[in-house]
Amino acid sequence: MKRVLPALVLICATALTATACSDPGVNGGTGAASGTAVDPTAKLDGVKLTMWTAQNTVNAPAQVVDAFEKATGAEIDTQAVPDLYEQNVPTKLASGDKPDLMFWQPSVSTLPFVQPQQNLLTLDGEPWVDKLGDTEKSLGVLDGKRYAAIVTSPAMLGVYYNKDVFRKAGITEEQLPQSYADLLALGHRIKDRTDAAAFYEAGGDKWPLQWQMQVQLTDLGNQWWSGLNRNKEKWTDPVVVEAVTTYKEKLLDAGLAQKNYRTGTFTGSADALWKGETGMVLNVTSFQSQLQAKYSTEEINGKLGWFPVSRSTGEGMYSPDQTNGVVAFRTGDEKRQNASRQFLAFWLDTDYASYIKAMKIPSVQPSVPSPEGLPDTSKAQIEALPTANGVFQAKAIVAPDTHLYLADMIYGKKTPQQVAQAIQDQFAQVAKAQGAPGF
Repeated sequence: MKRVLPALVLICATALTATACSDPGVNGGTGAASGTAVDPTAKLDGVKLTMWTAQNTVNAPAQVVDAFEKATGAEIDTQAVPDLYEQNVPTKLASGDKPDLMFWQPSVSTLPFVQPQQNLLTLDGEPWVDKLGDTEKSLGVLDGKRYAAIVTSPAMLGVYYNKDVFRKAGITEEQLPQSYADLLALGHRIKDRTDAAAFYEAGGDKWPLQWQMQVQLTDLGNQWWSGLNRNKEKWTDPVVVEAVTTYKEKLLDAGLAQKNYRTGTFTGSADALWKGETGMVLNVTSFQSQLQAKYSTEEINGKLGWFPVSRSTGEGMYSPDQTNGVVAFRTGDEKRQNASRQFLAFWLDTDYASYIKAMKIPSVQPSVPSPEGLPDTSKAQIEALPTANGVFQAKAIVAPDTHLYLADMIYGKKTPQQVAQAIQDQFAQVAKAQGAPGF
């Protein structure tokens, strides 16, 4: 699931960061130097580490933790932080509680709120860094320094579709969209030729509402995002207002979503797509995960497909989440800090092939093949990742609560212009509290 930190939490976190921005040193002040050869299976009898995860991902590191403990004699206590994870972690850190390791979203919009300069070991030059794919290598870096190990590929944003609905609508693979306008045109074909809704929108859960807007912002180049981050461009720019307006008028008002789109849910979207009650769902890889939890690869391959799309191309989008990155904390205990580095080396070297096989997920390392038996939808996402654009969480220094303002719009409480203004107001407020230049 994709969440963003509410403004109040961000402001509190950045206020703390403002008093603690000095960099203690290249390696977090203590511990083995980055790039120093590490024996991933060296004995660590008596060493105990703690690792924080979100409640819904507490089992995500289970395979590698078990393998590391058996290989080294260390103990790792995996602790689930109560939801909302992204709110409660900064609060716990501010109170003085600190783990050795932690899952955290490795994006420029979210890394700052665990105060990396003060709290985290830098990981530049670790032996596993050069093994990462290009997209994965771009994650986990802030102000030119690496703070996160990338253990899973970022989620891919794209369109899951029901093959039977497409057949009934007369849509072939050769007709898959090469732009957002093409995507809406496909929606009209489904609406006109079948009994299914074209799209499923989850207004009840709210967070998936951001994706239809996000897809339309892919033509904004790095210069625009750089300008936004320096207060030279605005979320109220016509291109953003147009994206929100298009979503409202050309998709929702045009009847391309299911009738209960204001109350639809994330789980409901998967059920509706599987049953053929809707033709398409635009969402990230967590949608794939819930399908794989219920259906076999053969069932998914027979029923569903996936394709990437952007505003004016057939390229996809990648979206970092908290399961992609693992950070290691400066605890002041050199033995534990070195053990944390060793654990990351073990994860991304000795055990990596076994880990992704157990998790049934794509590899972040081109030299390590993704496991066999992945659904075709997953394979399509792996193929699309190298040319994918980053969502705004990977480009903007603050990730506003876009989904909440879009929810206000679909409930009739905001116009598209008011949505854009609310996004801009929150963005500027948090950027100013963060001390960003230009705000």
